[in-house]
Amino acid sequence: MPAAELQKFIVVLLYGSLVLQSFIVLVNPMNVNKRANLFFGLFLFLWSSFWLFDVTALCGLQVGTVLTEVVSFLQIFTPLFLYFSVVFFINPNYVFKKADLACLILPVIYIALMFDPPHGIVYSMIPISHNLPYIAIVYFKIRRHQKRIETISSNTENISLQWLIKVTSLLFVTIIITEAYELYNIFIEKRHEHMVMDLLFLVIVYLTSYYSLRQKEIYPLDEAQRKELLEIETKDAESEGKKKLLSDTELESLKQKLTFLMETEKPYLDGELNLIKLAGLMDMSAHQLSYLINQGFDENFFQFVNGYRVRQAQKLLSEKKSRFSLLGIAYESGFNSKTSFNTIFKKMTQQTPSEFRKGLK
Repeated sequence: MPAAELQKFIVVLLYGSLVLQSFIVLVNPMNVNKRANLFFGLFLFLWSSFWLFDVTALCGLQVGTVLTEVVSFLQIFTPLFLYFSVVFFINPNYVFKKADLACLILPVIYIALMFDPPHGIVYSMIPISHNLPYIAIVYFKIRRHQKRIETISSNTENISLQWLIKVTSLLFVTIIITEAYELYNIFIEKRHEHMVMDLLFLVIVYLTSYYSLRQKEIYPLDEAQRKELLEIETKDAESEGKKKLLSDTELESLKQKLTFLMETEKPYLDGELNLIKLAGLMDMSAHQLSYLINQGFDENFFQFVNGYRVRQAQKLLSEKKSRFSLLGIAYESGFNSKTSFNTIFKKMTQQTPSEFRKGLK
């Protein structure tokens, strides 16, 4: 197949895949993260519009000036929908504030330029490059979320939004490559092939499809529990340290009670254990339990629970005639997958489970 024909095929495949994926995300068959997926689906649909005119040209369709301007206008807001999808993934109860209007600064500047476009290199690169600041902000917001989610959950593998980190990182790199190619066209050699960039975008689209269809609800569906966990996760760490929720006597007493509970009832064997569940077993509020773990054990919830899981795994690995495989030991210790088992075990012991077992021989 000639390169030109292959490129046409890739463009059609890319556009069709994005439109189909946007429809699936908007329909949300898994019924999870509803507000986040609404914005994410709209982001995917607007993203597909960057190849709309290529597809219409291939089909021999004439596109009017009005439609072209409307689509170009809507494209400006594409990264905003990605940004707010992440905002709602991180906090499904988020309420729009006046401060959010700051997100419109770049689109407003770009709209102003549309009415009186300057002729130059910078303006020609704006349609794609103006996505970069939003993608960078999204990346750091997710990184913050990954740290904070550890205060309320013992298993973050499916709720850390690591898939969005991968997608946004690839998107950022691909946009940089695309802009570099455009500069090459301007200053070195005028070429019209975009097959490599379109292939990279196609890879991102399929990765996004794979991960978005496997996503899970990040926070409990119960509104009261969700609100309580969000308050704990998002509150300022410094103010938490100043606010004393338990007296010194209560702290010591509850430390002993929690240690006894963990060693006798072993709630850490529940792979879905979260702060709410453990607080219920301790007959105290989630806020108090979070304070107890932070101040009494100098750990967050994730570190506290997974410390017990790792010690349980070490015990099983140390048995000379263990009937369990590494995966079996992972499940028997409260881990939900071999990946999380290996990652957490190595982080806490500087060894993988297999290395630990070999070291015993």
